[in-house]
Amino acid sequence: MTTRSASTSTLDHLLTEIEHRNPAQPEFLQAAHEVLETLAPVLAARPEYAEAGLVERLVEPERQVIFRVPWQDDRGRVHVNRGFRVEFNSALGPYKGGLRFHPSVDLGVIKFLGFEQIFKNALTGLGIGGGKGGSDFDPHGRSDAEVMRFCQSFMTELYRHIGEHTDVPAGDIGVGGREIGYLFGQYRRITNRWEAGVLTGKGAGWGGSLIRPEATGYGNVLFAAAMLRERGEDLEGQTAVVSGSGNVAIYTIEKLAALGANAVTCSDSSGYVVDEKGIDLGLLKQVKEVERGRVDSYAERRGSSARFVPGGRVWEVPADIALPSATQNELDENDAAALIRNGVKAVSEGANMPATPEAVHLLQRSGVAFGPGKAANAGGVAVSALEMAQNHARTSWTAARVEEELTRIMNDIHTTCHETAERYGAPGDYVTGANIAGFERVADAMLAQGVI
Repeated sequence: MTTRSASTSTLDHLLTEIEHRNPAQPEFLQAAHEVLETLAPVLAARPEYAEAGLVERLVEPERQVIFRVPWQDDRGRVHVNRGFRVEFNSALGPYKGGLRFHPSVDLGVIKFLGFEQIFKNALTGLGIGGGKGGSDFDPHGRSDAEVMRFCQSFMTELYRHIGEHTDVPAGDIGVGGREIGYLFGQYRRITNRWEAGVLTGKGAGWGGSLIRPEATGYGNVLFAAAMLRERGEDLEGQTAVVSGSGNVAIYTIEKLAALGANAVTCSDSSGYVVDEKGIDLGLLKQVKEVERGRVDSYAERRGSSARFVPGGRVWEVPADIALPSATQNELDENDAAALIRNGVKAVSEGANMPATPEAVHLLQRSGVAFGPGKAANAGGVAVSALEMAQNHARTSWTAARVEEELTRIMNDIHTTCHETAERYGAPGDYVTGANIAGFERVADAMLAQGVI
């Protein structure tokens, strides 16, 4: 049996073990399969990784915390939610990853997000480990006072597990500036410390970084632009479809416009809007950020250029590039086929694992440039790490400096993924490049630190 075949056999056995040990966690199993199926070449080339049991250790979180979150609504009724924090790997630095408040959150979802975060954070080169957390609490439709009481209860348990040198959460779906503010206030109240580096995504006036709200969307567009440059093209004049209408989608649309591309869609759980003139960013921000409304309201107020498609699939709209920016598994094989029929050139993931494995394989086989989320949407956590650096120095950088650093980091990530894929015989395969490059950085640190 060749070394490569032996490595593949070992990985197949490990995947079977992972499935046995993590039943009813489809998202985590999907993420583990996606990474491990690309690692055979590096394990064959670096047998010391296999000998040290690095992959076996990497797929098992260092710590998993689950806790009760009781809170009262405005009518005095008591509710009980479940809180999670999965601290996956700290070989490169303190655990770093967002908090998600959404009814779909369970342990499997948090483990999938935390596992992805290990490699994403490694690719930034900024010395941060991987973790993730959240709750099945739904902030939609809740008053500010209810959200505050929930956040305070959530932090009353979480605070004992985090710290600027231990674990640094940030925001994610359902956790924006409002929630980060309430969480930080409760942390400060309990600990009696102004420890700005314990949370990122804070307000610019109290320890936050400029460009942090924009970073994930901006970074994804920068990665897409780098993939196009590799093919001798640029974003100027390209038509883009964007899913979602939250923070990532909004700033994806903004950066596309800045680089000369035209985003013609946005969406939410009710359906999608297609706007022939291009999405009016000011109106979208008013509807979603100020009024917390639905995208059908955007279409009603935009005029004849926009139409709302209830329950539709945004991927049926013809475009040159697609940037899924909503949630996991939102783009399936049928959607990928529709994009290909309509001539899409590049797909870049703004959300975490928004494309199913079948969709990814079809896009790659069809020659579409595909940017996986762990590379393409790393801009958010990169600027979070820059926020931590500013907090440690008790200083604040200009927006221009932060954006310059973000641009450098995203271009470096693209170069690293592209060159790693070529080195392991998979030219143009950014999935393989991202997985192996992130794995090598974490694996080398784990080797150096012993069996822990």
